[in-house]
Amino acid sequence: MALVALALAPLGLKNYGIYLLTLWCVYVMAGMGLNLTVGYAGQMSIGHAAFLGIGAYTAAILMKLGVPFGFVLPVAALNCFLVGLALGFPALRVQHHYLAFATLGFNVLVFLFIRNEEWLTGGTFGIAGIQRPKLFSFSLDSSLSFYYFVLVSTILLAFVLWWIVRSPWGRAFAALRDNPIRAESLGVNIMAYTLLAFAIGAAFAGIAGCYFTALVQFIEPGPFHVTTSLMMLLMVIVGGSGKFFGPMLGAAIVILLPEWLRFMKDWYLVVFGLSVVCLMVWLPGGLLSLQDRFFRKA
Repeated sequence: MALVALALAPLGLKNYGIYLLTLWCVYVMAGMGLNLTVGYAGQMSIGHAAFLGIGAYTAAILMKLGVPFGFVLPVAALNCFLVGLALGFPALRVQHHYLAFATLGFNVLVFLFIRNEEWLTGGTFGIAGIQRPKLFSFSLDSSLSFYYFVLVSTILLAFVLWWIVRSPWGRAFAALRDNPIRAESLGVNIMAYTLLAFAIGAAFAGIAGCYFTALVQFIEPGPFHVTTSLMMLLMVIVGGSGKFFGPMLGAAIVILLPEWLRFMKDWYLVVFGLSVVCLMVWLPGGLLSLQDRFFRKA
């Protein structure tokens, strides 16, 4: 039912509405990766936008050189996987807010690199003129065709996450989140699964960055600032951290709700901010925790 609604959602919308739906799909991809790291494995991260940026710039540079999108995707994912693997090492020594500050520092470092290294990234001038990919001989230049392309890719990536969280890896991630000492006593390799949690989450963000590049067709440092990392963390928490559909619902709240509130003009951000604060006070487990409360009462 939800898939039918998503397929029919852009019909009758103008280009900007279709753009917002496509952007929602992009952030769902990135949010699923962050949910794996934070929600399922319990490793705090405030640097996810850096991986989105690495994936986006990898795609932009390669696509400007004429590399096919089908080759760009695995390269960007592998690139982010390796960087995420390296970022996971601080998590072996520090936890909680110390780890959050370490990942935040990483985000700042990546942001400064892509802003200042003009020879590679174009700096503040960015990289323009990026062509949208083709699906065999079929053009994806129209907003509607590209939306369906990104939607199908999001669904496929969701199936990959579904398989991961229900595999022995997923059970190991949950054990790592709930009680690392007990997990280690049961034979879970804490070091390996901590690194994997960061690496796989980073790969998801790298894939999302590729689609973001193809969507906007112009890349500059702004969308990869720390504020974007906080926004993605908010998506996971608002939707429900450690819930499979959490990032999907959270992205709808964070990406789409402000647009629906624009009729309120200058007050729409105030209403949005207050709504999020109230949600965190009365539903700290996110919107999807409502079903848990309902079943407990039943």
